[in-house]
Amino acid sequence: MTDTIIRPKWLTTAEVALMLGFGLSKTKMLVLTGELRSVKVGRYRKVLPEWVDEYIARIVEEAAA
Repeated sequence: MTDTIIRPKWLTTAEVALMLGFGLSKTKMLVLTGELRSVKVGRYRKVLPEWVDEYIARIVEEAAA
């Protein structure tokens, strides 16, 4: 028997907040201002893991400049 790890394709804003070490309010603000890409699925905002990586890369680049 093989154990399969299922990784979610979409992240919630709460999951992104935990990943980034930010509060939920700050994360929601990043989403609403478009600093962190997201899509609306029904009533909820969803974020692709790649978009979190893009956000991190962008803020690191800005900090280095």
